[in-house]
Amino acid sequence: MRILLVDDHEVVREGLRNLLTTHPDIEVAGEAGDGASAIRRVGYDSPDVVVLDVRLPDMSGVEACRSIVERFPDVKVVMLSAYADEEAITEAIRAGASGYLVKQLDGSRLVDAVLRIGRGESVVDSTVTERLFDRIRGVRKRSRLDVLNERERRILDLIADGLTNREIADEIYLAEKTVKNHVSRILGKLGFHNRSEAAAYIARMRRNEADALPPEEWGT
Repeated sequence: MRILLVDDHEVVREGLRNLLTTHPDIEVAGEAGDGASAIRRVGYDSPDVVVLDVRLPDMSGVEACRSIVERFPDVKVVMLSAYADEEAITEAIRAGASGYLVKQLDGSRLVDAVLRIGRGESVVDSTVTERLFDRIRGVRKRSRLDVLNERERRILDLIADGLTNREIADEIYLAEKTVKNHVSRILGKLGFHNRSEAAAYIARMRRNEADALPPEEWGT
C-alpha cells in the first residue's frame, strides 16, 4: 500500500514514516509540506492513501482533500489532526475523506486505521465520534476553556503545539508583544502559572482525559 504523507512539519512526517513503514505492507511513496505540493505529488507518486494534516500553510487540509478526491477519485484520504473537532470531521467527510484520526492515537491503531482505509473502509477516531454523538443529542459538557474567546483558544492551541510567542505572532499576524499580553491573560483566566502547565492541560484534554470540569467547579 503506497502512502503519501502531507504535513508542514518535517519531524511529524518523519515520525509517521518511521511508524507506518514498520508494517511490511506499507510503503511511503512520497511526502509534501503544503496543499499545492500534495496535490501535485498525488499525480507523481500514485499513492493509494494520502495521510493529510488538517492544518496546512497554504490552504486548509479540507480544501486539499476536496481537490485530491475530485482529481483522483481512486485515492483514499485520511485527515490527521492534533485534536478532535466535530465541525472539522463533518467538513472532511463532505470533502470526500475516508477517515479522520487524531495524532495522539496509539501507533499500532494508527497503522491499522490506515490499512483499513486503504482497503476501502471508513475510519473515524472514537474521540471524534463521541463528540459528534453528543452534538447530535444536544449534549455539551462545560469546559474549563469556556472562559476563553476564539482568538485566545487559537493561541492556546499554538502554545500546546510548542510554538514560541514570536512563532505564534507570525502564525496569526499579530505583534509579538500583543501575543505576550494574550498569553498572560490566558494563563490568568485558566489559573495556570506558566505556559507549560497550559500545554500539559491541552495535551490531556486532547487525549479526552480532562476536557470537562466537574459540576462543582463550574464558574470557578
